[in-house]
Amino acid sequence: FLPPGGAPRSSRALPLRWAELGTVYRYERSGTLHGLFRVRGFTQDDAHIFCLPTQLADEIVGVLDLTEGILSKFGFTEYEVMLSTRPEKSVGSDDIWDKATEALKGALVRKGWDYSVDEGGGAFYGPKIDIKIRDAIGRLWQCSTVQCDFNLPQRFGMEYVSAEGSKEQPIMVHRAIFGSIERFFGVLLESTAGDFPFWIAPVQLRLLPVSDDFRPYCEEVLAKAKAAGLRAEIDVGGRSLGKQIKMANTEKIPLFAVIGKDEVESRTINAAPRKGGELGKMPFADAIDLLALAAQRNVEPLDM
Repeated sequence: FLPPGGAPRSSRALPLRWAELGTVYRYERSGTLHGLFRVRGFTQDDAHIFCLPTQLADEIVGVLDLTEGILSKFGFTEYEVMLSTRPEKSVGSDDIWDKATEALKGALVRKGWDYSVDEGGGAFYGPKIDIKIRDAIGRLWQCSTVQCDFNLPQRFGMEYVSAEGSKEQPIMVHRAIFGSIERFFGVLLESTAGDFPFWIAPVQLRLLPVSDDFRPYCEEVLAKAKAAGLRAEIDVGGRSLGKQIKMANTEKIPLFAVIGKDEVESRTINAAPRKGGELGKMPFADAIDLLALAAQRNVEPLDM
């Protein structure tokens, strides 16, 4: 497209996709502030896609696929989806509104998602899809948005050169997956009660030495774990093994490994998932490699 003062861009260069994490400030009244759910300063995972009308449906499906993939990683698989259509006051031709609305509908059909229609609930500059997720007590929170925009390309004079040589206006798509990142993590905290998946847990692995005699080996394992990018630690010490295990469970550490004489002599660890299951005893270097790969793939170690 042709940005103000820029060189002409061919239709073959589209779609263009740009993303950023942008900070937004709103002066919310003190009585409306609500933990992470409603704050005065928050961060949006904002992105803008510039595409041809013929590319719009595929781009929307791509955004919905990305949304589904990301939300499911956090355990959110049930959504309330709303399609908002043209309000009374709007910009853009009837034809472009109809095509964009049909593209949004078609994308939802291709995904096989049920949705409701909010007639006239779209923005003045284009129709949109809103996706809401539920927190632990059943409240719905606005999360992801896919929004067509016919206004900004027009106002900024954005154009591309079509295959026929004419100058045309691209369609702009706003998209956010998390919406407010702070609000999303508020929902995640309540939904998991702080019991995070392994890959996102603040502490992924805790080493529990049977006695201080085994702490040097724990330090060696810890160094290997941190070098692999794992968030690991050694119990602070000064308490019995039973107390260490109890504290690891209370603090919802996903994995803990008891380190005693057998582990030191065989240079192994046996990391036990707090939620059950068994990884089995293995050389500590192999165990660390396995855990690091699970963290990189955003899965539980037992799923490797």
